[in-house]
Amino acid sequence: MPKTTFWSHPLVETAGYFSVVVLCLIVAMVLFELVTKYQNWEQIKEGNMAVAMATGGKIFGVANIFRFSIEQHNSLPEMIGWGLFGFILLVFAYLLFEFMTPKFKVDEEIEADNRSVGFISLTISVGLSFVIGASIS
Repeated sequence: MPKTTFWSHPLVETAGYFSVVVLCLIVAMVLFELVTKYQNWEQIKEGNMAVAMATGGKIFGVANIFRFSIEQHNSLPEMIGWGLFGFILLVFAYLLFEFMTPKFKVDEEIEADNRSVGFISLTISVGLSFVIGASIS
């Protein structure tokens, strides 16, 4: 039986990946906060379900992209790099969603608690995270 070192033990590796992804997720949420015209967490605190759905979709999307990156890449820097690249593609998809809906402004509708727009935003983030994840793995 091969001897495992402390750093290569599955529990340590899992804790390491978890910690890094949580930090990357925090950075991603800060960047999404800058991209949107409304204050995500303030709106969620006030009970805005559309913002909660859109933000939840972003969280799921980013976590899912990192899931694929962890599965495929052997080093931590490689995993972080591909995960961040996937996140950038997810931000691009969000901006593209705004561009592709010229009849209304996505941010304004989500801020106004339009749940149908919030749900579509969630679905775009989740759906494209699988496409992005598959392409980086």
